[in-house]
Amino acid sequence: MRRYIVDMDAPAADLAHRLVEAIRPLGRCIVAYSGGVDSAVVAYAAHAALGDGALAITGSSASLASGELDGAIRIAQAIGIQHETLATDELADPQYLRNAPDRCFHCKTELYSKLEQEATRRGIEFILNGANVDDLGDFRPGMKAASQHRVRSPLADCGLDKNAVRALAKHWGIEIWDKPATPCLSSRLAYGVAVSPERLSMIDQAEAALRTLGFGNLRVRLHENDLARLELSLADLARMADAQLRSDVAAELRRIGFRYVTLDLEGFRSGSFQQLVPMEELTRFSQPSRA
Repeated sequence: MRRYIVDMDAPAADLAHRLVEAIRPLGRCIVAYSGGVDSAVVAYAAHAALGDGALAITGSSASLASGELDGAIRIAQAIGIQHETLATDELADPQYLRNAPDRCFHCKTELYSKLEQEATRRGIEFILNGANVDDLGDFRPGMKAASQHRVRSPLADCGLDKNAVRALAKHWGIEIWDKPATPCLSSRLAYGVAVSPERLSMIDQAEAALRTLGFGNLRVRLHENDLARLELSLADLARMADAQLRSDVAAELRRIGFRYVTLDLEGFRSGSFQQLVPMEELTRFSQPSRA
């Protein structure tokens, strides 16, 4: 697939046409579809280009946050693309469970291997993911896994960054155009703290409880000794000045199973554990920038 340098100020309709036409020659494809805005835009474009020749598949496992699968199904139905779920078994992989900085490599290897099997069974050559240009030149073990399978990244190949992707989603009326990123639950575990279904459930329950209390963009990071480090938006950090609210939050997280509940004064930051990744790992799994 040809790669483009894109004028991000171009009208969304022009970017939409470019993306759809880039996918059209593929004939048939499987979209690795998480239900996030990036993969939803790829699913929409693939359906527009290929109709029933496009199939969206969502990997389902204990690492998927509650409600995410239902949301993915709802958006796929709104788009009109054929959609299926596929059970993945990354929690059976000791390399994944040990939760080293390359954890995402093993998760995506499991996903793409199973998608390749599905593609082969159905006579489909191409698998599309939702990586955009902002995912390049960064620590992305999952992109390394994609490079070892027959996966294409049409958003990145068309030169689209996250802002352009959101503009496209809004242009196409995809309701989650402004949805915050929702990576898998394992990304909340500090590197070296083993992944387990019990810990993933604790994180999932804690984040759901905080949202019930009105907190928005957040992460519950789990460290050794069942310590919870809460990353909240700056507005929600200010709310935590209320002593009763702090007490309610701490009590709920202790009920879920956390022994310690702490508040990160720097607030929410996506991928905050990456600052702990050794330089050799950063070099090994970084993607070349196309700037």
